[in-house]
Amino acid sequence: MNRHRYALLTVDTEALRKRAVDEHVQRLIWGQHEAGTAGIREMCGIGDEFGAKHVFFTDFCGAYSSLDQMREVVRWLHAAGQDVQLHTHPETLPKSFWREHGLEAVPRYMNLYQDQARAEFVLRHFGNLITNITGKPVLAHRAGSFRWNAVTIRALQAVGIPLSFNQSMRALEGGRCVHGEPDCLPYTWSNGVIEVPVTERWVPGVKGFRPDRWVSLTYPESPYFRFGSRPRPFWKHPLAPKPAVTVVLLHSWSLLERDQAGHAVYKDDRLLEGYRQFLRRLVKDCEVITTADFLDLRARGKIQPLRTINLEQVEHRG
Repeated sequence: MNRHRYALLTVDTEALRKRAVDEHVQRLIWGQHEAGTAGIREMCGIGDEFGAKHVFFTDFCGAYSSLDQMREVVRWLHAAGQDVQLHTHPETLPKSFWREHGLEAVPRYMNLYQDQARAEFVLRHFGNLITNITGKPVLAHRAGSFRWNAVTIRALQAVGIPLSFNQSMRALEGGRCVHGEPDCLPYTWSNGVIEVPVTERWVPGVKGFRPDRWVSLTYPESPYFRFGSRPRPFWKHPLAPKPAVTVVLLHSWSLLERDQAGHAVYKDDRLLEGYRQFLRRLVKDCEVITTADFLDLRARGKIQPLRTINLEQVEHRG
């Protein structure tokens, strides 16, 4: 194993209403279905086979009507030794939530926030739900659908969250965020927050078939970003870059299939076995780390964001 390369297995842990018919936490996070189960327990179990812990970015907003169920998710993950961090989809919160806290329900999306106090409130309120269970401070945040702006980054510094896992070139291309560094390697914002981008690559288009686009390193894998369980990982190509820090994007429902309505459902163990192959290949090339490991490696000079980006240059975008 090359110990100079590190990987983070990041899992957006969410129960958004459109991804299941009902029992959203059970189906989309625990992965429990009539035909079988493939959720976070199974994901953690496969990770443990290779000594790899996951970073579970956990969203209470999309499951606001099921807070007790979400608390149990966090409780289980923490007891299992996983890394629980903050994910936020505030656009899914009911209007009653905002009224209860004396705030307007708009703007809905975090990339439209202009009031830093509003962003700080969201981060503190939902971060505290995690900290009250784990007893640990939140170290990292990822905005829902990578919707963020300079206000988000300033708010992270204000509430003491040192890591932002918000950069996505796909999201930038889609107009959901305000900045991206195309090499997708960590960098530091001018207020001290460290950005840890999702690993993505630019895929040239094919005339008449598909346009040029950015593709994220996800599981299940894209045919345009073959990394672990497919025959040839992208970095094995002699001309491919070798990232010092690789960030894999998963969801709590990544081991499930999609039905015709787009709902996540269990069909068989195909994706579980594929994920086992994916991790088997990944750990040969990388040391899988947590957010606390990242900060420790950064402090010891093992991971060195080489650039500082001035927040003022992205202040008025979006």
